[in-house]
Formats: sequence, C-alpha cells, structure tokens
Amino acid sequence: MEVAERTVLVAGAGITGCSVARVLGAAGARVTVTDDVADRLTVLADVPGVTLAVGLTEPPENTDLVVTSTGWRLDSQLFVAAAARGIETIGEVELAWRMAAELADPPTWLVVTGTNGKTTTVGMLEAILRTAGVDSIACGNIGLPVVEVLGAGYRVLAVELSSHQLHWSPSVRPAVGALLNLAEDHLDWHGDMAAYTAAKARALTGAIAVGGVDDDAVAGLLAQAPAGRKVGFTLAEPAPGQLGICDGVLVDRAFGVDEQLAEAAEIRPRGPAGWADALAAAALARAYGVPAQAVREGLATFRPAAHRAEVVAEVDGVRYIDDSKATNPHAALVSLRAHEHVVWLAGGQLKGTSVDALVAQTAYRLRGAVLIGADRDMFATALARYAPDTPVRIFDAGNDRDMTAAVRAASTMAQPGDVVLLAPAAASRDMFANYAQRGEMFRDAVLALSGPSRNRKSS
Repeated sequence: MEVAERTVLVAGAGITGCSVARVLGAAGARVTVTDDVADRLTVLADVPGVTLAVGLTEPPENTDLVVTSTGWRLDSQLFVAAAARGIETIGEVELAWRMAAELADPPTWLVVTGTNGKTTTVGMLEAILRTAGVDSIACGNIGLPVVEVLGAGYRVLAVELSSHQLHWSPSVRPAVGALLNLAEDHLDWHGDMAAYTAAKARALTGAIAVGGVDDDAVAGLLAQAPAGRKVGFTLAEPAPGQLGICDGVLVDRAFGVDEQLAEAAEIRPRGPAGWADALAAAALARAYGVPAQAVREGLATFRPAAHRAEVVAEVDGVRYIDDSKATNPHAALVSLRAHEHVVWLAGGQLKGTSVDALVAQTAYRLRGAVLIGADRDMFATALARYAPDTPVRIFDAGNDRDMTAAVRAASTMAQPGDVVLLAPAAASRDMFANYAQRGEMFRDAVLALSGPSRNRKSS
C-alpha cells in the first residue's frame, strides 16, 4: 500500500492513533488526526506533516482514507459521513497488513483471537518462538501496534487481535490464525452475536487455521473455514491432526506423531484454561516449524501477566484471588469453576452480555456475592433468580473506594478453606482506569485486611 501523498484521517489519538499518525507522516502521507478530547492531541503537536482537529464529524476535503482506532463506535457520525462520500475506513491492523505487503521480505503473521486467553496465548507463543531462536515480537492488542513494529525487521509477528480489530481488517490472511473460544462479549459494539462471531472468524482465513474444538461454536467455524489446513486442539486425547492431552502430557498429533510437548502440571497458569492456551500456542509454533523441544522449553519459561488468577494472600484460612482480567461472563465461568466454595466479587460494565447462564451454572459454588459497578443490578437480578439463598451485598457509590469496602464485606462471608475471588465478568472503566487498576486496588484492599494478630500468606 503506497501511502506517500495520500490524504488520511486518523480517528483517535490514543496509543494506536498516535502510532498510525507518526508512521504515515514519516511515509509522506498528509495526515489529520481527530479526537473528541483535545488534550490527547497535544502529544502530536510537534509531529511533521500532521494536522490536529478536535471532534470532527466529517472527513476533511480530499480525504481518501480513514484509519480508525478500536474504541470508536461503528455507528460514529464520522464513519457514516465517510461511507456516504465513498471514503474507505480501515483499522490500524489492516493498514499494517497492506503496508507489510509492499515490503521486499514481509514478516510472517501468527494471529491469535478468542473471547478469552488471547494475551496468555500470545505471550506463550512469543516465549516459544524466542526459545527457538526466531526473531519475533508480540504485538497488536498487546504491546505495540502492528504498524509500529513493521520497520523493525522482525521475522515473525505474534499478533493478538480483538474482535474490533478484526472487524476493521478485511484483507488480513495470516500464515496461521487461531480462534481459542467464543462466547458473548462486546455485543454493545458489534450489535449482535452473529456480527461478533463473523469478526472472530476472520482469523481462520489464512493458510492454516487452528481452533479450540472443545468449543462447539469454534469447531463449527473451523470446519467451515477456507484455510487449506485445519488443526484442532482439545483438552481430551487428540485425534489424528489435532493437539491434546494424553495421561497428563500435551501431545502433538498434527505436526508430529505423538510428539510430547510438555507436562500439563508444569504449565502456568494452572488448570484447563492454561492448558488450552498452551496447546494453541504450541499449534501456532509447530505450524511455523518450531521443534517440540523449543515448545517445551518456551512454555517452561513463560509466566502469565498480572491479574490472571493470582493468589494475592491467605488471611485467616481464606485465599484471596485476583482474576480482574476476567472481563466477561465466559472468563468468569472458567475462574469460578476452579474453586469449590467462593465468595464472588463481581460487577462492572457488561458490554451487552448476560450473566444469567454464568450464575445458573455456578450457583452451588457461591458462599456469597459482593457486587460493584455500573451493571451491579443485573448481577443482583441473576443471583436472585438462580441463587436465591446466596447472601448478596451491593455497593452503590460507583467509585474506586468501593473496592476496600467490598473486600471487607467479602471477608465477613468467607469461611476457612473458601476463596474470595475477584472475577468481575465485566469491564472496569465505569470505576477504574482499566482492569489492571481494578486488580491493584483489590490487592491493596486484601493486604490491608491483615493485622499483626492475623495470619497472612502472600503469594
């Protein structure tokens, strides 16, 4: 994609928008950046060739391309106006894909998407590739935007893609693409589950498609995918052409003959979700040609990022676990199923999803529930319907001070041997800057519970 002399409007001046503006400006494009918040634009004030505009609702004259950040809604007036004038709107990932196609030696794209587990899988994949000596980097929805790493010369890009990014990336055809799982999420943005599913399925349109076949929806999409080769992974014993688990060992029957990859007990994070992510990462790496030994060693070096089922402390025989990254009901379901008796700390922004099925499937595990955030009443309604005997505390103020009060309330419900689990099943921005800040405040509140006379065992 030749960008020199093109007139491009960049929607959004966050991390992604700023990267796009700098790259396009350096390549000789005429760039305008718009954002509804004037202060965000100031970081681009000294970038040559970039014009700044607050709150545009229509592309400037002569604009021939709009590049959007993922936070902008599909029905934004700016995009409606662009479409009416025949101006194409794409995302940063699509821009990077088109620019990569113009390189003499473009990098290989290994793409990961799914409702949950994307970041862990991409981190595992990066660890495996680097162990194998492959010049690679994790990017996309994790780390740097893809457009920013193109010029660095990496041979392989381990690309995490959200449904928003995939929606705006109609041309992307990765060498290997993996769809981990599929459940309701971001329906407020996509409009319905069909549109969300269609966006996720774009990861399976390259040469090799990888899918978690224990998920019926993913198995169906994998079967219909246009990829030349289709590889499933399962927590059960794998069929020929799949990766799976036999007698506690991750096994490859797709790119090897009963090739042993790693002991399941040694995978971090522990449990079925971690095993599934490891199998997906192994499938991507093996598809690229990485030997089994490098998969084993790479997985051994990987450590999950913060706020993913971390044990914060044990106080008076109760474990407090931070799974703030469980930002949708599917992720919270996995988290809740890992424990027998739980005091559940939940709430936030549900993004158009329902928690009814989540509560119905886990009601018997709940010792109590503490609810915070914008959609706390939806959680309360589900609990009243499917877990009517579960004690519930609701905090209405809707600010970050609620976390301290919520943790204290949870501590009064828990008994020795129980778990107090922050697995919100919802996004965080109604009360916090992001899920990480939510997890940090949970951690601070937990550690504040412990006094000199109480037993604390920090992780």
